[in-house]
Amino acid sequence: MKPITTLALAALLAAAPAAAQDASRFRAPADSLIRAATRDSAAWNRMAELVDRFGPRFSGTPELERAIDWIVEEMKRDGLENVHTEPVMVPRWVRGQESATLLSPRAAELHMLGLGGSVGTPGVEAEVLVVESFAELTRRAAEARGKIVLFDVPFTTYGETVQYRTRGAVEAARVGAVASLVRSVGPFGMQTPHTGSTRYNDSLPRIPAAALSMEDAMMLRRMQARGERVRVRLRMGAQTLADVPSRNIVAEIRGRERPEEVVVVGGHIDSWDVSPGAMDDAGGCVAAWEAVRLMKTLGLRPRRTVRVVLWTNEENGLRGANAYRDAHRGEIPNHVLAIESDAGVFAPRGFSITATDPAFEAVRAIGQLLAPIGADSVGRGGGGADIGPIMALGVPGMGLEVDRTRYFWYHHTTADTPDKLDPRDVARSVAAMAVMSYVAAEMPDRIPFGQPATP
Repeated sequence: MKPITTLALAALLAAAPAAAQDASRFRAPADSLIRAATRDSAAWNRMAELVDRFGPRFSGTPELERAIDWIVEEMKRDGLENVHTEPVMVPRWVRGQESATLLSPRAAELHMLGLGGSVGTPGVEAEVLVVESFAELTRRAAEARGKIVLFDVPFTTYGETVQYRTRGAVEAARVGAVASLVRSVGPFGMQTPHTGSTRYNDSLPRIPAAALSMEDAMMLRRMQARGERVRVRLRMGAQTLADVPSRNIVAEIRGRERPEEVVVVGGHIDSWDVSPGAMDDAGGCVAAWEAVRLMKTLGLRPRRTVRVVLWTNEENGLRGANAYRDAHRGEIPNHVLAIESDAGVFAPRGFSITATDPAFEAVRAIGQLLAPIGADSVGRGGGGADIGPIMALGVPGMGLEVDRTRYFWYHHTTADTPDKLDPRDVARSVAAMAVMSYVAAEMPDRIPFGQPATP
């Protein structure tokens, strides 16, 4: 890491009060946006209608495309500007019929979901080896050959635990296993398995991969610990078909002075094939959409353009995010800030940002305007999957931070439904997105472009 000179340090220390003074000028419009967002349940109602009308919105399905059509028409009725879609080719993975049957020490149907991208199998029957880590699998590699490997790994953090879902099939195939099972990635279950993507290594066999409910995975471990022979039959009709067309959704409130400079705010419109996707990510989409609608309704046209982007295909490919980057590559230097909501619209706590120190100070000052709703925390290190490709080109990126206590209870399950979200929390999330994006677009000086230097 390079040393900071005395002059540079003084400049950084001076930036904070200057930025705070600039942001405090926007207290009145910020309060107006907060009042408008929290006066009713309009955002929750819109999220629930989206989810109830279309259900799961998986990439490559008619349900996703119908949802996109509906959102576009609703945005036009809201009076948003430059409403359009942008083409994206997305993968088409089909789950098909599937089952996991316990054959011994007793007969039972297990609660399972195939993992996205998995190959299918007409039926593989084998003894199960339960392990709790990749290290244990390596130690017991000789036992794993010809067996179904089950990774029964207790949830710690998503980042630590999800690797068993994404890498499990590769590591199991490496030691000669015939299939890979994983305990669902989450801290809580009611026999609700969690799906999600898995990956393969072209140098190894592609074996079927599925998630078991937390309860069933723990049961198989107990059986093994008692010395019982655990045998399972796995059937999966999964197929990967040819890519199909989909679309990103784009809408704006055009800037009155510098329309070429853009603040992006958004979420992803797709969900997993089994999941209604209320938290993940209909709520985030609606929070971004409603934030801009409120600016329009209140007559708050900022200096710069605020652009809503609802990305397709976040869940199993990030094709929408990459397509947006490619379609707008020439505009990237004019992207002032990108804000993503993809952690559920639970009670907002603030934002986290990945940017240079001056950009961080500017955003932290804006965050103070959100103290009335308890969303004034601004930390470092945020972003999001869909804004990742433009962040890699230098755009400052941030994510809405919320109380995630219950997020992974329902993540990628059939239980991700509107009732899991409190209308008051959704409204406050809209307020946080609206204030942050409006003030970032309205401040006289743009937020500095660029990402922190790598130490």
